[in-house]
Amino acid sequence: MKLMSFDFRSRRSMVVGRRGMVASSNPLASQAGLRVLREGGNAADAAIATAAVLNVTEPASTGIGGDCFALFYDARTRQVTALNGSGRAPAALNADMLLEQGMTAIPETSAHAVSVPGAVAGWEDLLARHGRMTLADVLQDAITYARDGFPVHPVFAAAWARTQEFLRQRPHTEDYLPGGSAPEAGQLVRLPQLAESLQAIADGGAKAFYTGPIADAIVTTLQELGGLMTHDDLKEHRSTWDEPISTCYRGVTVYECPPNGQGIAALQAMNIASGFDLSALPWDSPERIHLMVEAMRLAFADARRYVCDMTTTPVPVLELLSDSYAAQRRALISPTKAMQPPGYGMPLAGSDTVYLSVVDGEGNACSFINSLYTGWGSGIVARGTGIFLQSRAALFELEPGHPNRLEPRKRPYHTIIPGLALRGDELYSCFGVMGGFMQPQGHFQVISAMVDDDLNPQEALNRPRWCLETGEAGSRLALEEGIPVATMARLAEMGHDVRPVSGISRGIFGDGQIINRDPETGVLFGGSDPRKDGLVAAY
Repeated sequence: MKLMSFDFRSRRSMVVGRRGMVASSNPLASQAGLRVLREGGNAADAAIATAAVLNVTEPASTGIGGDCFALFYDARTRQVTALNGSGRAPAALNADMLLEQGMTAIPETSAHAVSVPGAVAGWEDLLARHGRMTLADVLQDAITYARDGFPVHPVFAAAWARTQEFLRQRPHTEDYLPGGSAPEAGQLVRLPQLAESLQAIADGGAKAFYTGPIADAIVTTLQELGGLMTHDDLKEHRSTWDEPISTCYRGVTVYECPPNGQGIAALQAMNIASGFDLSALPWDSPERIHLMVEAMRLAFADARRYVCDMTTTPVPVLELLSDSYAAQRRALISPTKAMQPPGYGMPLAGSDTVYLSVVDGEGNACSFINSLYTGWGSGIVARGTGIFLQSRAALFELEPGHPNRLEPRKRPYHTIIPGLALRGDELYSCFGVMGGFMQPQGHFQVISAMVDDDLNPQEALNRPRWCLETGEAGSRLALEEGIPVATMARLAEMGHDVRPVSGISRGIFGDGQIINRDPETGVLFGGSDPRKDGLVAAY
C-alpha cells in the first residue's frame, strides 16, 4: 500500500464525549484504553493499557525497555500526584571512567547509554496507587496484537522505513524486520518475542521484568557489548512519587513533574511570557513568536544547567519559578531583536516518545508519557525478549561539577514530560506534546493557544509550531509550514537563525494529545495531533 504523502490539509474535528476519553498516537492503542474504561477501569488503568499497545504498534518510540512519567488528577480529592518512573545509571558506571576512555559524551547507541528501564515498575506502581485493575487485566490487548499481529499505520510505517538500515546493523532486531525489511503501511506484523515478555509481566508482575529470564537477557546482552549493568541494578530499581511543580498562567494552574524532568522549562517560559499581552498579537505574527521564542530560550538556558536528579543535587525549583526571577529574565528580552544565546541565570540570592491522555467519566485524569528517548532507543534488543533498551543515559553530562554529571545510581536529565492544568481545583486540561526537546515548547504553545486565544484542543494541535531544535538557548529556530513566509523573513531580520520546515521533516514538531473537561457538565473535548496516526476514542 502506498505511504501517505504527509500532506496535512485534511480537516480534523474535535471529539466530544462524556463517559470516558482516550487520546493517543495510534487508533488501536486508543481503543484498548477505551475498552478498559468501558469494562470499569479508570484513567490510570486505561493509560497503562494504551501505553502497552503503543509499545507494540510504535516500538521505535516507546516500550518496556524505557521509562515513564505520569501526572494523575484524582476527581475525589482534587489533588494532582506525580509518578517518576525513570531509571538510574548502573552502580559501576561513572563519568571519570568514560573520560579516561576518551569520551566527551555518551554515544546514544552505546551500552553505556542504557539506564535501568523504569517503565514496568512505573506501570505497576500507578495501578497500585490509582487504578482498579491488575497488569494482567490491562495488558490483554498488547499481548494479543504482539502475538497475533497488527496492521502498521502509515505515519509510523514511513518512520520505520527510514530506520531500516539502522535496524539491520543492530543486535537481535529480527522481529522488527519481517522478511528482512521494514514493514509497509497496512502490513501485518507479529512480535512473538515481545508477546512472550508482556505475557510474563502479566503473569508475574514487575518482578518478572526485574528478575528472572528477562533480567538475565538484559544483563547478558549489555555486558557482551561492554555495558556494566548488573542484576542488582535491575532488582533494586524503584519508582518515586513526587510533589508536582506548577505555575499559574492567566488563571490556569499548569502542573508538571519536577526535575529530573524538563517540565520546569515549560513553566518558566510561561512565567516569563505572562508579562506580555500575547493575546493582543496575532498568533502567527513575528512579534508574538519572537517573544515566545525568547522566553523559551531563557528557560532552556536554565533547564540545561539546573535540571538533574534532585536526590543527588538540589535544584532551586521555587526560585526558578518565582515571579521575581521571571521578571529578571523577562527584562533581558528585546521586543525587536533576538538575543545572543543567553547564559543560565542565578536564581539563588547572592529527548521519540509516546504521549497519551485519558479522562474517565468520573473526572479522573491521567497524563502519561513513555519513552525510549531516541528512535528505537539504543538500538539494542535484549536477546530473545523483543525489548528495545532505552538510550536515556546519553543525556548525562561528563563535565566535572555539572549538576547532571553521570554518577552511579543517578537519574539523568529527562526530556519526557506529561502535563495537567486546573482552573481552581477542577480539571481543565490533560495534555502533552511528545518529541524530545520539543516537549516543553509544545506545552507552552498549546497552553497559549487554548488560554490566550480560546482555541479548542484540536485547533490548538492543528496550529503550526516553532521549535528550538536542540533544546539549547542558541538553537536554530525551525518554523513549520503554515507560518507565513513574511513572518519567517521578519524573524530572520530580527536575528533568529530561521529554518523553514515542510514535508516529512515536520516530525521535529512533535505529536500532541489533549483532553479538556467542562466541570459543570462533565463533557470531554478531545484533540489528536494531525502529524501522526492518532485517534481520540470516546463514549
